[in-house]
Amino acid sequence: SSSTGLKNTLVAVRSSATAEDLPDASFAGQHETYLNVSGEKALLESIQKCWSSLFTPRAIFYREQKGFEHGKVLISVAVQKMVNSRVAGVIFTINPTTGDKGQIVIEGSWGLGEAVVSGSVTPDYYIVDKETLRILERRIAKKHMEIVRDPKTGENVHLEVPPDRQEKPCLTDEEISYLAELAKRIEEHYGTAQDIEWAIDWDLPYPKNVFIVQSRAETVWAMKAPPKPAAAAKAEREVAVKGLAASPGVYAGKAKVVLTVEEAAEHVKRGDLLVTRMTNPDWVPYMRVAGAIVTDEGGTTCHAAIVSRELGIPCVVGTGNATQTLKTGEEYTVDANVGVIYHGIVEEAKPAPAAPTAAVEVEAAPVTGTKILMNLGVPEKIEDYKHLPFDGIGLMRIEFIMSSYIGKHPLYLIEIGQPQEFVDKMAEGIAEVARAIYPRPVVVRLSDFKTNEYRKLKGGEKYEPHEDNPMLGWRGVSRYISSQYEEAFKLECKAVRKVREEQGLINVWVMLPFVRTTWEVEKCLEILESEGLRRGRDFKVWLMAEVPSIVFMADEFSKLCDGFSIGSNDLTQLILGTDRDSQILPAIDKRYFDERDPAVKRAIAYLIKVAHKHGVTVSICGQAPSVYPEFVDFLIRCGIDSISVNPDVVIQTKKMVASVERRVMLEKLIEGGKTEETNQET
Repeated sequence: SSSTGLKNTLVAVRSSATAEDLPDASFAGQHETYLNVSGEKALLESIQKCWSSLFTPRAIFYREQKGFEHGKVLISVAVQKMVNSRVAGVIFTINPTTGDKGQIVIEGSWGLGEAVVSGSVTPDYYIVDKETLRILERRIAKKHMEIVRDPKTGENVHLEVPPDRQEKPCLTDEEISYLAELAKRIEEHYGTAQDIEWAIDWDLPYPKNVFIVQSRAETVWAMKAPPKPAAAAKAEREVAVKGLAASPGVYAGKAKVVLTVEEAAEHVKRGDLLVTRMTNPDWVPYMRVAGAIVTDEGGTTCHAAIVSRELGIPCVVGTGNATQTLKTGEEYTVDANVGVIYHGIVEEAKPAPAAPTAAVEVEAAPVTGTKILMNLGVPEKIEDYKHLPFDGIGLMRIEFIMSSYIGKHPLYLIEIGQPQEFVDKMAEGIAEVARAIYPRPVVVRLSDFKTNEYRKLKGGEKYEPHEDNPMLGWRGVSRYISSQYEEAFKLECKAVRKVREEQGLINVWVMLPFVRTTWEVEKCLEILESEGLRRGRDFKVWLMAEVPSIVFMADEFSKLCDGFSIGSNDLTQLILGTDRDSQILPAIDKRYFDERDPAVKRAIAYLIKVAHKHGVTVSICGQAPSVYPEFVDFLIRCGIDSISVNPDVVIQTKKMVASVERRVMLEKLIEGGKTEETNQET
């Protein structure tokens, strides 16, 4: 009370144990903590109980199990004011995503820190330079919920955050800098990277209101075990499951087997090995914090594979039985380079390689005549990739914005009178990307959710029918022009127009997905024009070339657009009649789904030829160019204008394209020389 100036202050009495010569030993949960203690008598009793908890059966068993000498375990007792949290969260003194030791990462949200630690809210996110304490990056989340203490019952309750605070930063710059300074001092004291919990009190003035509630060694990067000897590692390589290598990398960690998004929200924490049947856009927030991903179902072009490659996370798909075989809490090593999951940690866990961004690599990237574009789905990732040598975004997927930024069905928002929420959030996500790389173009693929995916948005069950085969159902342009959905599609148009006109980001173009017929494109263009989006010098409309009808009607479609983007995944499955996510046919023969099939290549070559006759550009945004070097050679020789790939292979693809272009040029020079010699002889 004397230190806080408050009477009858409730306090927390916390035990803090360590061991001599074992500074990294964790005794979390082994000794007692008492909360909401009031009065001197109760305080003294709680302190005594904390000290005596050193010798409870649980604590003694723990030390015996870990091999700690009882006499070398020391305990102290901290008495802290019960924090009436205005805002709380966590701090990492090493970037937990990249392992950068020069950065401090702060996450915070309204109310008690339990909401952040448990992952039940998306917190505000700040990156601070450890040396200068300068704020390098900030992401302000929409904080719908907070956990607060009910003064009547003393219980923690979940409350909805008032609308005026939901998108307001929970920390001031001064508070961010002070928290970073405290974190830096704590790390210096312990001599290793720290995982810290903090809270800011309602009742006290700054800086007395800033409390460090807990600090422990960071375990994902800083506390990794040293590599095991090669012989030992080899001996321990017992295969748990096998699947398809979908996103390269090696990762070791504890598994979290979750079958629903709700389970993922409750259980998946940063660095976990996420094991599930299959993912969809609702899973992206949990995929982003996972160390690696393993699924029962799917092929190399499924949702889990595509998103993992973009995020730079190791991923193995199509295992068939991972959710039955792998166990929550057990350690496994995922080798996503070959599609194998081993029991235990058989080699030093390595983080998934991030897309290269170093200036030296960018400078070394060669100049190419064929443009290299980049695929992107998570808007904030543009900050990690904007320095790569790409010529624009060839495919910006907006489904992540719809599922994570908005989370509500557009028709539901219209029904409750809040359509502007959709427009503003969609515009915010698109603008973040367009602003970061201006004036390079950003080709926004308008929504391509299928009915089963739309149904998972809030309110979606009311508006979405059940389809036996959503892949071939009510999706893409057929949805936009339907009377049931047209008003919702117009919200996407309004968002694009807002970005272009209000923010001046005229580098934003649009692309129509899953186009089937010319008449539906004509009708869709009319809707775009009615919303102020007319094709012109600085506004281009592209069509996704996924359905074979576009190839057969290339002359007619070329008159309706400024560009085609070949979606080689869907185009291949529809030409060959093969489910791209099937695990059965590729197991019989991988050629059942192969973009290099002569029929697929003939269709692509024909589309490029006809499009160029009409002055229409052609790009490709499927996986084939980044997987098959010979496919790049084929595309260059066909005269493709651009190739759009995931961030992790931008530089690799650029070098590959440059090599092919030089080879083609040399062949032409040699052929030209032979022709000249023949003419001279004649």
